[in-house]
Amino acid sequence: MKRGLTGRYEITSVGGEHVRAFIPSALPPQPPLDLTNGRQQLLERATLALGRLDSVTLLLPDPQIFLYSYVRREAVLSSQIEGTQSSLADLLLFELKDAPGVPMDDVAEVSNYVAAMEHGIRRLTEGFPLSNRLLREMHGILLSKGRGAEKSPGEFRRTQNWIGGTRPGNAHFVPPPPQHVAECMAAIERFIHDEYSLYPTLVRAALAHVQFETIHPFLDGNGRIGRLLIAFMLHHAAVLTQPLLYLSLYFKQHRSEYYRLLDLVRLEGDWEAWLDFFLEGVERTASSEVQTARRLVALFAEDEAKLQDLGRAASTTLRVFHLLCERPLLTLNEVHLRANLSFATAAKAMDRLIAVGIVNELTGRQRNRVFAYDCYLAILNEGTEPL
Repeated sequence: MKRGLTGRYEITSVGGEHVRAFIPSALPPQPPLDLTNGRQQLLERATLALGRLDSVTLLLPDPQIFLYSYVRREAVLSSQIEGTQSSLADLLLFELKDAPGVPMDDVAEVSNYVAAMEHGIRRLTEGFPLSNRLLREMHGILLSKGRGAEKSPGEFRRTQNWIGGTRPGNAHFVPPPPQHVAECMAAIERFIHDEYSLYPTLVRAALAHVQFETIHPFLDGNGRIGRLLIAFMLHHAAVLTQPLLYLSLYFKQHRSEYYRLLDLVRLEGDWEAWLDFFLEGVERTASSEVQTARRLVALFAEDEAKLQDLGRAASTTLRVFHLLCERPLLTLNEVHLRANLSFATAAKAMDRLIAVGIVNELTGRQRNRVFAYDCYLAILNEGTEPL
């Protein structure tokens, strides 16, 4: 449905030139969304896929295993959309205290993203509301060091920003002037917590994401925080027990369509076209994540069975193997500390895992060696190749 412009323009002066900045109307859209027929079926399929994703934690001996890996996978993918070139292996190496020669400022940026996500998850688990304050806290961690550290971490912007182009005058899109950011974000917060909304949480998450990206409330990091907002809304409303739905891979694979639809909402008010795209992405992503979890469960069971016939050595080898199920990249020192084994015992167990083809040593060195659970990493790496 084409409602026309979903906001108003305000002429503002930036750098000596006048530009038209867009101020979106508050949610929900008017007239209301058309959720009949095929779109209702899309919503039902996406909701069912989320239900299956939520139940996937029952398959795993420890749901945190999946959450740990998926948070880091999402951090890599979401950061790649913003131009970083880090891989999942780069990030996992960066997180190992003893790992040698970890490169690139990009990895520190992705690590900040992990820290911001984990901070948000922890705050929600403690009962803190999903709010602008929490988004600002996460943003402060996201830009705490490295690139963007000079761009007001943890604060809504006080200057004009723009999207595309070399300056506001030739930009593709100019978000609201800074004096309107606080009121626009307050309206999003009210919409998120509206108990009388006509729309289910999944639809509200779709709308809130577009509105957030349109407001672009920070000087940097808007895309990453805006994508997290989707997962956190679903988790906060108990649609998902764990914040496991991350759409960055879907958005990465369909970048042109994603940006086209954001423009279509702003200029023509076609929220339904965006919602169709979003719901299809939710269904695909949730179904893919369920398949990934099942593959990991099958992999863990198959590899554990290989270790059952090791006799007296099976116990310590299995202890190290279970650590690798939690952290697919480890040094011997990490194993020694985490498994409460002597260094020599940890080394022998790792040698046995190499012998049966479960683990591979990455560095070729004699000291500070890094060991990878290759098949596990291969599954997590699917789709994370840098752009």
